[in-house]
Parts: sequence; C-alpha cells; structure tokens
Amino acid sequence: MTKKSLDQNMYYREELLNSIEPNFIFSKKPINRFKIQKTKGDNNYKGKKLEILDLKKLIDSIQNCNLKNNSQNLILGSGNINSPIMIIGEAPGLEEEKTGKSFQGESGALLEKMLNAINISLKDVYSCYAINFRPPEDRKPTTQEIKRYSIFLKEHISIIDPKIIILFGSTAMVSVTSTNERISNERGKWKEIILKNKTFPIMVTFSPSYLIRFPENKKYSWEDLKKIKKKIQDLNIKI
Repeated sequence: MTKKSLDQNMYYREELLNSIEPNFIFSKKPINRFKIQKTKGDNNYKGKKLEILDLKKLIDSIQNCNLKNNSQNLILGSGNINSPIMIIGEAPGLEEEKTGKSFQGESGALLEKMLNAINISLKDVYSCYAINFRPPEDRKPTTQEIKRYSIFLKEHISIIDPKIIILFGSTAMVSVTSTNERISNERGKWKEIILKNKTFPIMVTFSPSYLIRFPENKKYSWEDLKKIKKKIQDLNIKI
C-alpha cells in the first residue's frame, strides 16, 4: 500500500474559517427517499455479497482477540454495497453492537444530517468501521488492534470498490493510511491509497461522535463536506 497527497498546499484561509457557520446547511434540493436501488440486477452484486460473507467468516474466526471476546456482535457494514461512496468510521458503540448495523443512535443521526447537507442519504452509501467489534467501555482501539484489523478493512475496501472513501476519525485514518500525523493536520486534504494496484481517493474528517463532544469543530467538517461534494461533481458520480 502506498499513499500520496493530491494537494499538499491546501490550507484554509483564516478569514474563511472565521466566516464559516458551525451548523450544517441543508441543500434545498430534496432527497429522493423512495428511490429503488437496482443493485440486485447488477452482475457484481451476488459476487460482492459472497465475498462480504466470506470476509465476515474470516473476521469471526479470529483467535485470542480481546475485542472479540468482550463483544456481543460483529459489525461488518451497512448500506448499498454497490455505492460509489464508502464511509469508514472508527469502531462500533453500544447501539451498533445491539443492532449489528453501523452508525446508529446519536452519531448516526448526526452523520445522516451531515450527508443530507450535501444531498446524500446514508442509505445510499456503504458504511463500515476500521474495527469490527465494540471496544470494552468504548475505549480507543490500541495500535496493535488497529494494525490487526486493518488487513480486513483493506480487503473490505477492495470488495466494495468505491469511487470515493471518507474516513471519519483518527482510528479510520490510521487503519487505512498508516500515518502517525494528528487528524487535525490531515483532515480536509484529498489523498490516495493504492490497494491491489487500484487507486482510491480518500478524505479524512472528524467522526460524528467527536463532533457531538466538540460541536465547535463542525465548521471544519462542513468545509470537508463541501470538498467531498465538489469531488463527487468533478468525477460525475451518481448516487
């Protein structure tokens, strides 16, 4: 795996930051919540489903894992497996562990609002986590745990084969990019990773759970979302 910055000189101007509204702005264009997904007609759909099931079995076969031993559920992913956008969070919480689905509860509601702000619905993307089991007492995953599960995450990315990857939080960032930088230094910049000889554009931004605790940083996430929206338009991605 390699990575490189698409734009190493991308910095925010102070006057722009000072003018940013910290609350997310909703697009005036309505979201079609009754759109029927046509994934089952796709020739790749069944193949992806089988590969995902195989990956889940592989993860569930892990031995000597404190995360697995202290968790009630394996959370792999949710949403449209044929979506051009893949969202990767840090680790499941209590609500995700109960439901077996990603991004539930308060953090899921905020993520939905963030995506709605750029006219995307959560159900139309594919979401997962860097870590597949809930850490005890929702602690931060260790470096060793991130490294161990990153192998499965990279395989997960290759299966979904998205056009854009959005990394929410430092655990997701480290798992995919292996960087030791602070997320505050890395967020908001388009980068690339190469997996199995294929290049994937990635954007790092703050996780919804972090923004719930520190809402004053929503203004930075809103700037990141606008860049994501522009990239979607530039690549002519249909969601």
